[in-house]
Amino acid sequence: MRHSVYGKKLSRDKNQRTALFKALVQSLLLSEKIQTTQAKAQAVKGLVDKIITQAKNPNTRRLVTQFLTNKKVSDKLFNEIVPSLQSRQSGYTSIVKLGFRKGDGAMIVQMRLLLDEAKPEEPKTEKKTEKPKKVAKKKETK
Repeated sequence: MRHSVYGKKLSRDKNQRTALFKALVQSLLLSEKIQTTQAKAQAVKGLVDKIITQAKNPNTRRLVTQFLTNKKVSDKLFNEIVPSLQSRQSGYTSIVKLGFRKGDGAMIVQMRLLLDEAKPEEPKTEKKTEKPKKVAKKKETK
């Protein structure tokens, strides 16, 4: 039985697994969407949500930057991603199935961040007023 066992090993030892997870998280935060296998995406999804939740709290900024190690990624996370996700409580990522890989038949998915970009509404353009239709007057005959 798998009681109290957390996470997926993905046929890798601990060092390879942590390096893979860090690389996937950093590339997802940098490009906002990635293509990977379903198993890797499911394994990383919880980690991405945890990092974004920690980044929303200003007291845990040091822990997040320590995990990410890349200055460019951490700057983008704190300056662009976290402000756009402030209204969201959880569920920062989505996984969409794309199909099977030709070589080994693995399920390929697209993992992306669900950014709440408030798009300003465009002002409604007034419709062109149509010319009043000419009504043909009926001649009255007496």
